[in-house]
Amino acid sequence: MTDSTGAITTPVLFLGHGSPMLALEHGPWHAALQSWRSGHRGIRSVLIISAHWETANEFTLNAAARPGVLHDFSGFAKELYDLDYPAPGDPALAAKAGDLLREAGLSVRLDPARPLDHGAWVPLRTLFPEARTRVVQLSLPRPRTVEALLEAGRALAPLRKEGVLIIASGGLVHNLRRLAWSSHPEPEEWAQRFDNWIVGRILDQDLAALTQAATRAPHYQDAVPTTEHFHPLYVALGAAGHSPCQPVYTGWQHGNLSLRAMSWE
Repeated sequence: MTDSTGAITTPVLFLGHGSPMLALEHGPWHAALQSWRSGHRGIRSVLIISAHWETANEFTLNAAARPGVLHDFSGFAKELYDLDYPAPGDPALAAKAGDLLREAGLSVRLDPARPLDHGAWVPLRTLFPEARTRVVQLSLPRPRTVEALLEAGRALAPLRKEGVLIIASGGLVHNLRRLAWSSHPEPEEWAQRFDNWIVGRILDQDLAALTQAATRAPHYQDAVPTTEHFHPLYVALGAAGHSPCQPVYTGWQHGNLSLRAMSWE
């Protein structure tokens, strides 16, 4: 998107990163993300929030010049552990993002050595396969509130005018106990109802309802038994502001694992 001066404002992207095995597949999720990426220019760096990095009491930004990757999973195919993603970091962006969060009254620190977890590097391998785009990862603090996550997104929103793509990586429906591991059936009714309710509120820009999803959304406890995959959405919503939302992908994996992806342009 460009403003009245012709300057590019980068989008905000939320995506369900699904199983780590997506890193070895080349299906419709990959095609959708690659198609989305091909339509967007001017991306200088990425700031990504992943469900798989939680830190005690405060936000943390990885400030490594070469972060490398974590294979933070077990029991998958050997080929998955051989994958790398040697993208450069962006210490200057980490420092600036830290300043913005502090100015918003949020507690934050920089980690000079933290690698990228699979919630970050798996989708980034699809979006930026050349591994030349600089990447900074932001943690989820624990404990946390929805309001703090929204405020973090709002604080980081000015980076969109500097060529920084903000990505929130998690999943709207993420309950490993309710998956169908041996096949890929259609999602069950409870999963689809929750997904539809959240997306409907996003399209309506009904932030008040979204902040109360834990008590208002149908089947919230089934869809969100733990919050780490759902909560990155609030950082995306805060960063997106009033930007209109566009669908990127609407598929599912293992029955009830949402791979939905959306962008705010």
